Amino acid sequence: MMLEIPKLLNQAQLGKIHEILDQAQFQDGKLTAGMAARRVKNNQELKAEPQRMEVLIRLLVSALSHNETFNAAAWPQRMADPIFARYQPGMTYGDHVDDAIMGHAGVRFRSDVSMTIFLCEPDAYAGGELAVRTTFGEKRVKLAAGDAVVYPSSSLHQVAPVTQGQRQVALLWIQSHVRDPARRELLFELNQARNTLLKQDPEAETAQRVDRAFSNLVRMWAEV
Repeated sequence: MMLEIPKLLNQAQLGKIHEILDQAQFQDGKLTAGMAARRVKNNQELKAEPQRMEVLIRLLVSALSHNETFNAAAWPQRMADPIFARYQPGMTYGDHVDDAIMGHAGVRFRSDVSMTIFLCEPDAYAGGELAVRTTFGEKRVKLAAGDAVVYPSSSLHQVAPVTQGQRQVALLWIQSHVRDPARRELLFELNQARNTLLKQDPEAETAQRVDRAFSNLVRMWAEV
């Protein structure tokens, strides 16, 4: 499932993120790329500094934890520290699949869900669309600042060349309680129907049956 999440970040959060990024140093993005991705990756990424990263992570975690759409779609179990990337004219990221296992010293985790949070308005740069291969063909995404998109980490995807301006994004990878993307999509859709029924008439037999079915599918499929 590929899902857009509008207004994940509000204006105050975006302003604080840009304030930090404007004062920070960036380095060659190839330093964090796997062997295959390194051949097609041409961008810059925020040089990790503990104090800046602590503030940035806190901002994103707060936004994600309060976003019902994200939690219903991703079923987050573990998340990687975010990467903040920028693309200037001529930069791109060719076709690649995200690493299956992520993390460094300590906890390692499986990447199930990838997430791109757009930090610049679409008219601030030319090109730079995120292009994801789906079962229904290629989907190209270029969203408003603060909006996000989630998609399976197994998807082949790329970032089109930036030809003008500067593209800035935050990137996250999530290990989900529900490993299979088809099951995550089914649970997301069923949960939407369940919420509608419970709001309309929580005592109705249909609402209670759907609620039980949803809960039991979570129990059947979730990994903890």
